[in-house]
Amino acid sequence: MSHFAEIDGAGRVLRVIVADSQEWCEQRLGGRWVQTSYNTHSGAHREGQSPLRKNYAAPGYAYNQIRDAFIPPRPTADFALDEATCQWVPAKARPTVGNWIWDFASRDWKAV
Repeated sequence: MSHFAEIDGAGRVLRVIVADSQEWCEQRLGGRWVQTSYNTHSGAHREGQSPLRKNYAAPGYAYNQIRDAFIPPRPTADFALDEATCQWVPAKARPTVGNWIWDFASRDWKAV
C-alpha cells in the first residue's frame, strides 16, 4: 500500500489516502492523484532510500509539476523557497553563532 494525494486543477492537495495504486484512485475515485512518501521530508528519505517529491503531501500543500515536488504553504511573504528542499525559509540568513528561532511578529531571528 502507498500514499496518494488528490490534486485539484490549481495544483493544490485536497487529501491524502492510502491505496493500492494511482490507477485504483483514478478509476474508483476520479480526479488526479500523485504518489507521495510518508518517509520523505525536505528532499531526504528518513530510511536512506530515494526521496519522492521532496516532501510528504498534506491538504493545503501545492504540487509543483515542474519541480515534481510537494510544497507546504508559504508562511509569510518574506519567506523564500529553498529549491533543494522545497521548504520555505526566512529570506534573512540565520545567525551562525548561538541558538535562534524565527520570530514571526518581528520578522527576524530571536535568540533562545
